[in-house]
Amino acid sequence: MTHSTVTRRSGGKRERLTDAAARVLHEQGVEKTTLADIARAADVPVGNVYYYFKTKDDLVEAAIGTHGDALRSTLAALDELPTPPDRLKGLVRGWVDQRELAARYGCPTGTLATELDKRADGLDRKIAAHMRALVDWAERQFDAMGRDDARELAVALIAAYQGISVLTNTFREPELMAVEGRRLQRWIDSL
Repeated sequence: MTHSTVTRRSGGKRERLTDAAARVLHEQGVEKTTLADIARAADVPVGNVYYYFKTKDDLVEAAIGTHGDALRSTLAALDELPTPPDRLKGLVRGWVDQRELAARYGCPTGTLATELDKRADGLDRKIAAHMRALVDWAERQFDAMGRDDARELAVALIAAYQGISVLTNTFREPELMAVEGRRLQRWIDSL
């Protein structure tokens, strides 16, 4: 949902590995990504990866945590905006600002959720918790606007974003997300 792969080169090796994992998993997918790919992106010797993460799944789980941290940070910043419609439209603007990234790789959280859902290791539930947190936040915004259909509106908003992320990525057309972003902002204003 948010670009959660801010590289902290000044951070420790664990943080660099976690940030690199979030970025590389988004760009290559879980199955194609190797520990060596992540180590290279983090500028950490591959042998050091095992000191911090015993398995690739441990590193995937840490990357999921990075997504959660980025989401919490984004929502906290949006909560500083004065009104619920401002917050919701700020969320949409953030998505539109990342349209080039979405065109190339899809939504960071959505693509990871889809890929992990095909596995039976429980990591899909961990990423789903972050997606649920976003829906819950949007629901609170719609509820604060006095909407008795707040949950349905929240699901519709997040579904619209996930759908346009898929289309933007499929067609490699960032402008699709910009057009949908404008439509979503008009929709929020109409409520």
